[in-house]
Amino acid sequence: MVVALLLTTAFAGCIGGDESSDNVIRIAFTVKDDYDNPDSNPQLLADFIAEHSGYDVDLYPIANENAAIEALNFGHADVAFLDGGAGYVAWKSHGLEVVLADQKDDGSTSYTAAAWVLNSSNITTLEQLEGRNSCHTGWLKSAGMLMPMGYMIGNGIVDVQGPEDEIESLRTTIEDHFDNASIPSSGDLYYGYGGAFNCMTQGVGDVAFAKVSSYEDHCEGNDWCLGREQYRILEPHFGQVPSHPVVVNPDNAGEKQDALISALLLLNTEEGGVAILENVLNTPGLVSVTSENHLGSYSDAISNIPGITAYFAEKYDD
Repeated sequence: MVVALLLTTAFAGCIGGDESSDNVIRIAFTVKDDYDNPDSNPQLLADFIAEHSGYDVDLYPIANENAAIEALNFGHADVAFLDGGAGYVAWKSHGLEVVLADQKDDGSTSYTAAAWVLNSSNITTLEQLEGRNSCHTGWLKSAGMLMPMGYMIGNGIVDVQGPEDEIESLRTTIEDHFDNASIPSSGDLYYGYGGAFNCMTQGVGDVAFAKVSSYEDHCEGNDWCLGREQYRILEPHFGQVPSHPVVVNPDNAGEKQDALISALLLLNTEEGGVAILENVLNTPGLVSVTSENHLGSYSDAISNIPGITAYFAEKYDD
């Protein structure tokens, strides 16, 4: 990894110029040699920030999200766009801070993880799920596994089976707590949010771990769905699964960082900004958040998953 970081730094020097200058904003971003769609080139983002911040802006090329976190840690980059898991690692393991989050199509920056049962079920509490059949969206999926299992482990409803530092202990834990657990792979019948909801609807499972919005998301036009009154959500919910966060190093707080954040927010309103949001950042907008309000409940839940730290370390080092 050290060699990779040295090579990345050298490459960034070719693109980014003098790294000692305080007048340059550096964006950690995966850079391609060419773009099939010129509108997706991150240089457009760099040019926009330069125009609206008063600073020169360079792209700092990274190969993965671990490299982005390292670039922020060592001062090679000023900002990085991460997924929720990497944002959790950046915040909890490295002290980096979330300042913005991308929006989903409905304008939200998160969705709520919850457990669904049929209204005819005699299950009324999370404690009563022990020994029942469960429908998960897939292995290590956020709302379908990490959030519900992390919440229930943290609240003493589920006991971890196996070594605390191994992610496979989660599978053992699930198999021990439930009678039969549907943990499908991509392409399987009950894979994904709609699949888990269908799994429960068909009676394969007694509970589906999915989103609060699962009925609205998946039942319109699907003849396997029952009427809305045939379903209910168990309380409490498991927490918020975050959208992609925009992360900075709090040690670099100051005029330049403020100008960077302001320029990123102008993407929402200034000419050309919406196209950059959609084509480069794959979001309809950015909003101001804090690490706690964006990642707090997600962090609280998944930090209880056995081996999650090692899993993320391996995932983001690929």
